[in-house]
Amino acid sequence: MIPRLHPDTIEEVQQRVDIVDVISEHIVLRKRGKDFLGLCPFHNEKTPSFSVSQDKQVYYCFGCGEGGNAYKFLMETGKQSFAEVVLDLARRYQVEIKTVEPEQRQEIQRQFTLKEQLYEILAIASSFFQHALYQSQGEVALTYLRQQRNIEENTIKRFQLGYAPLGWETLYRYLVEQKRYPVNLVEQAGLIKPRKTGSGYYDVFRDRLVIPIMDLQGRIIGFGSRSLKEEDQPKYLNSPETPLFDKSKTLFALDQARSAIGKADCAVVVEGYFDAIALHEAGINHVVASLGTAFTQEQLKQLLRFTASKQVILNFDADNAGKKATERAIAEIEDLVYGGVVQLRILNLPEGKDADEFIKSRADGVVLYHQALETAPLWLDWLIARLLADKNLKAADELQQVAAGMIKLLNKLQDANQRNHYLTHCAELLSQGDSRLVLQNLATLKSQIKSTRSSYQNNNLSQHKKSFSKPAFAIATDPESELLEQAEALLLRIYIHYPRYRDSIIEELETKDLLFNLASHRFLWQQIIMAEETIPNSSMSNINPLLSELHNLSASFPKAMMAVTKLFHLDEKTQEDVFRTQVRVAEAIASLEQVNYQRRQIYCSEQLQNLNPATDIKLMEYYCQEIQTAVAKIRELEQIRLNYAQDPIIQ
Repeated sequence: MIPRLHPDTIEEVQQRVDIVDVISEHIVLRKRGKDFLGLCPFHNEKTPSFSVSQDKQVYYCFGCGEGGNAYKFLMETGKQSFAEVVLDLARRYQVEIKTVEPEQRQEIQRQFTLKEQLYEILAIASSFFQHALYQSQGEVALTYLRQQRNIEENTIKRFQLGYAPLGWETLYRYLVEQKRYPVNLVEQAGLIKPRKTGSGYYDVFRDRLVIPIMDLQGRIIGFGSRSLKEEDQPKYLNSPETPLFDKSKTLFALDQARSAIGKADCAVVVEGYFDAIALHEAGINHVVASLGTAFTQEQLKQLLRFTASKQVILNFDADNAGKKATERAIAEIEDLVYGGVVQLRILNLPEGKDADEFIKSRADGVVLYHQALETAPLWLDWLIARLLADKNLKAADELQQVAAGMIKLLNKLQDANQRNHYLTHCAELLSQGDSRLVLQNLATLKSQIKSTRSSYQNNNLSQHKKSFSKPAFAIATDPESELLEQAEALLLRIYIHYPRYRDSIIEELETKDLLFNLASHRFLWQQIIMAEETIPNSSMSNINPLLSELHNLSASFPKAMMAVTKLFHLDEKTQEDVFRTQVRVAEAIASLEQVNYQRRQIYCSEQLQNLNPATDIKLMEYYCQEIQTAVAKIRELEQIRLNYAQDPIIQ
């Protein structure tokens, strides 16, 4: 059970947090006017539509409609609960934690400190490994780093490289018996394992070079390691998955590379720890390494947060194993690659060398590596070249095999221009320099290419056309549809963003006995009333305490609030809608009244049809009169709304 946090804790954390700092850890933000703009992390886009307001401390994506405050952003990106996010921010900003029920403080502190304890244990273990590296038992590991890897001393320190001593229980004895850390926590940190037979534990890392793996904040979350003897297997060994470490979602050196990726507007992914370390040492800092697993979509999405143009270069080893790993990586991220979400290039260095070997093999290795990055082929060119490798196109069966592989690739392309370009390119390759065959091969390829215009794309385009062609306050034949939705949304938006009109809105609603009819709007109105009752006085220093509290509530009721979070944000269109605020309030109130009378007219007409003219004369007269009154009021309110719409006075 997650304890309920005291509002003072939530408020104090929110006052200290800068949303730009929080979100900048996940995506690249560019200053645009008074706000910041970046590519949305919640949907795939090529043109930035994700806006962050430092003044209001909120974000909003005009592409997909996602929005909220720093709390909600961290909940969505980190898949954490509201309490977990507040606790993490409280730790970062050193805010005292209070709970509604004092007796829960011990439990919340336990939850709060579990990860803190794991971070501490891993940091102590790293210090132990670093110390061991410079002892006599670590001489072989240190010599390997200095002589075989040619790594400089400051780089060893920078990456906190270390050595796990020989022995089954060396680290166990240090952490559990000497430092007195609970054995279950040391096990949860991924440093020891219980013996399969008998009692006791043994060290995960033994007689190995150890490489700490950091999170984005530079905290150690796990370790990679390399054996020092060829006969010891596996050659590379990572920490097991823990509450802190998931290797499929982690990239080595991202904490050190993130700012350089933003500056270079490109991320380079290499296959090994030492490739990344060597490139960083050479001043090529926009480099990360995968952790011995297939390159995953989660890892790619992390990188895409830091490069505005979505440029990623895969530089895996150039041997057959490395090329197959590259093919698997492309397949793993296929949806993003073929959809054009990522601008992916593939770099295979000559002579089958990895990045570390390449830059150290000659004096101008670093310069040549930069040039290789600049000229790295696009992923599809690389895949096509792989199809052609070692193939004899003079042989009919091999020609057919290559052509079939090309068609399989081209069928997945979603962009028609790109597909047409590669159709011509592939036709030229299959023609082997004979221009007479190009048109024939092009026609053959085209005949086998399926249409990629999906119904989803057509539907999506249709929805966009609808949304942009919709009038601001059109009357709908169904009184509960467009008019009602627009009027209620406008009142709620004004109430949230313009505090000086709140009293007049409440007065109009109460005087004319009007209610919010749509379920989502009614729910939001209830939350507004509750929020205004609970906002502490200290919140008055906030720019809009109601808006902040609503963002917090949207985190607590994500499904219910999903339909109304768009009202928490103002763009150019909605700011224009509320430009003459007083007039727009009156117009919206008149619209709600009009809907009420339309409903009254419909109700009375239905009742009239059910009456017997011979026996229900009085009731028929009553309903006829009510219908006439309703029709008159509807015309009157329509004229009022028309007058408001034509009023040139700016309030």
